[in-house]
Amino acid sequence: MLMIAGLGNPGAKYAGNRHNIGFMAVDAIHRRHSFSPWSKKFRGEIAEGELAGEKVLLIKPQTYMNLSGEAVGEAMRFYKLQPADLVAIYDELDLPAGKARLKTGGGHGGHNGIRSLDAHCGKEYRRLRLGIGHPGVKEMVQNHVLGDFAKADRDWLEPLLDTLADNAEMLVRNEDSQLMNKIALALGGQAEEEKPRRESKDGEKKPAGQSHIRQARSSNQPKLPATGPMAEMLKKMFGNKGE
Repeated sequence: MLMIAGLGNPGAKYAGNRHNIGFMAVDAIHRRHSFSPWSKKFRGEIAEGELAGEKVLLIKPQTYMNLSGEAVGEAMRFYKLQPADLVAIYDELDLPAGKARLKTGGGHGGHNGIRSLDAHCGKEYRRLRLGIGHPGVKEMVQNHVLGDFAKADRDWLEPLLDTLADNAEMLVRNEDSQLMNKIALALGGQAEEEKPRRESKDGEKKPAGQSHIRQARSSNQPKLPATGPMAEMLKKMFGNKGE
């Protein structure tokens, strides 16, 4: 079984907050695929379903963000799951809005929900960080995180959540890099393997595998003067060809 935990705060007051993008992500997966209705268990809301032929449990801890690990840890112990069986989805201040990163293990980065998961679930679980951007000033961080997404954010938020939901089976198949590429392309970026070769300043692509010296040698050579003082000097130095 794979457990996908979306982190957030319960209640209508927090429903639209940037801090609740983890809840929004698992809600999108729940809507897109055949999962059971949400039910209350393990101090959270859970739904069971299947993705890519494997049983999947979605969970939204209802303990408030700072105690997320208590609910997730309880569910993991009940199902006898290991950290490798867990994917946590949460907001990331240090990623631009709409960017996503997925890796196994790492630090909590000051995120109290992840700090709690680390304490109750172990650290070697997969972490899907969804960027919400940084307000730029430390004093504004709390209001930014606990503030609602703006209407303009829908331009990137909806494609991000839709793409994640459409390709949720990739989480089961451990196709992490492919999923990140899907999200990047959906948000107008480029997949790593599809990025074009670096172009030169004049817009022309540099020949693959050629050094600067080889490129210089293969370029058109300048014409030597045929008349004038320089031509006379060259004639004296090298003579006329064919002579």
